[in-house]
Amino acid sequence: MKDVQLEVSGRPLDGAEIGALAHLYRSEVYRCTVWRTRLDTTTNWAVVTLGVALSIAYAAPDASPLPLVLVGISNLFFLTLEARRYRYCDLWRWRFRCMEVNFYGPMLGRPQDTDRDWARQLRDDYERPEFGISYLHAMGRRIRRSYLWIMLIQLLAFLGKITVHPTPVQGFEEAMRRASVGAIPGEAMAFGGLLYAGTFAALAVWSLHADRRARIKHDLTLPDAIY
Repeated sequence: MKDVQLEVSGRPLDGAEIGALAHLYRSEVYRCTVWRTRLDTTTNWAVVTLGVALSIAYAAPDASPLPLVLVGISNLFFLTLEARRYRYCDLWRWRFRCMEVNFYGPMLGRPQDTDRDWARQLRDDYERPEFGISYLHAMGRRIRRSYLWIMLIQLLAFLGKITVHPTPVQGFEEAMRRASVGAIPGEAMAFGGLLYAGTFAALAVWSLHADRRARIKHDLTLPDAIY
């Protein structure tokens, strides 16, 4: 510790400034933790809603598959809500990661080849906060981490419902009749399901490639779990 010379803007930090920056780091970690908890809450709502829909749809052989359709709409709402929360979480995460790499890193023996402009970037971010990722990018990340599996279970449950209840399906036309919901024909439901799954799968893949390009561009070594 005595051999480490911590500098910001070309001047060494005194003890009071180091202590203030340490408290700032703790506050940013706490803010990110709070928002991560809010993300988990929204995901839990989506899981519980899917469980209720499965219970209703499979309660009886002649039960309607409509709850499995409606749960897709509710989960889409949860996803959009969670993406907005994730953008805030990502903002706090960038701040404390910046301090971890450039402030605590030299203390722990990292070669002092860090970005010398990091303090100015952090200061500017406090003066004019900006989200680090777009809304769609945030949605893609949350789909990859949680909602892809929720949607997959939903689609498989819908397919299972129309193929086994009330009796095993005998052909494609019968499956389309069972897939119909009210005035909406089964063909339209099938097309909507494919569009629903394909759109979100494409968004997840796009966000994955965007994250990989960002890590290569900025020479980051963050694991996928941080996203």
